[in-house]
Amino acid sequence: MKSLNSLQPLGLLVLRLSLGLIFFSHGYPKLAHSGAEMQDFFVQHGLPGYFVYIAGVLEVFGAILLVLGLFTRAAALLLAIEMGVAIWKVHSTGSYLAVHNYEFPLAVLAGSFALATVGAGLLSLDHPLLERGGKSRFPRNSKLAR
Repeated sequence: MKSLNSLQPLGLLVLRLSLGLIFFSHGYPKLAHSGAEMQDFFVQHGLPGYFVYIAGVLEVFGAILLVLGLFTRAAALLLAIEMGVAIWKVHSTGSYLAVHNYEFPLAVLAGSFALATVGAGLLSLDHPLLERGGKSRFPRNSKLAR
C-alpha cells in the first residue's frame, strides 16, 4: 500500500479535474441561460432569484480555479458550502434516509471538502505559490524575501 502514496499527487489532480468538469458543466448554463425559469426554480426553493448568478459565478470560476489548482482550498470550501446549501434547500425533500435524493451533491460536497482540507497537491499552481511550508519563494538574499 505504500506504493500508492506515490500516486497521491495524481489522485488529487484527477479529483480536481473531475470536480472542475462537474462544476463547470453545472455553472455555465446558470450564467449563459439564466432566464426567468431558472430564477423561479431558485425562488421556489426559498432562495432569492439572483442567487442563480451567484451560484453560476461560483461554479464556473471555482471550477477553473480547481482545474488550475490555484487558491484550491478557498475555492473548494466555497463550493462545498454551496453544495451543502443545495442539499438543504433543494435535494432534501425526503428524510435524511432518502439518500437517493441527494447522493450526487453529497459526493461533490465530500470531494470539495476533501480538497479544502488536503489542498491541491504537487501538480498544481498552489504548490509553488502557497504550499511550500511557509518558506519564501524568493532567494534568501533578495529584498523581496524580507
